[in-house]
Amino acid sequence: MRTNVSGRVAAVLVGLEGVGIAALVVWQIVEILRGDTDSLASAIALIVLSLVGAAAVIAFAVATWRGQSWGRSGGIVTQLLILAVALGAVTGAFAAPGIALALAVPALVTFVLLILAVRDAGRASRHDAEGSAR
Repeated sequence: MRTNVSGRVAAVLVGLEGVGIAALVVWQIVEILRGDTDSLASAIALIVLSLVGAAAVIAFAVATWRGQSWGRSGGIVTQLLILAVALGAVTGAFAAPGIALALAVPALVTFVLLILAVRDAGRASRHDAEGSAR
């Protein structure tokens, strides 16, 4: 299936999010090496989970680029999770509105692009089905 422009842009943005998570892994490793951790076991577990998350988000990006629906679905879930983190960052005793905004704006843009890509993929699928029925 051919991927539309919104799908391609969304794939790039989701890929950048995956790279961001991978950068977080590097930062976590540096912090362990600096001795800035209370529990080495917890820090290693967090690194492993972050690596799995980075791999999943990058896989969603690749699948979205290729026009596969599971990539768009995973990308949408990723954006909702990022928006939940942004909401948490703007509330509570340690609220950081700047961080919340920096997380929420790209997630909203990517979310909208993914929804447009889903809509366009549905249209293309219906068009293909009508063409093959003739």
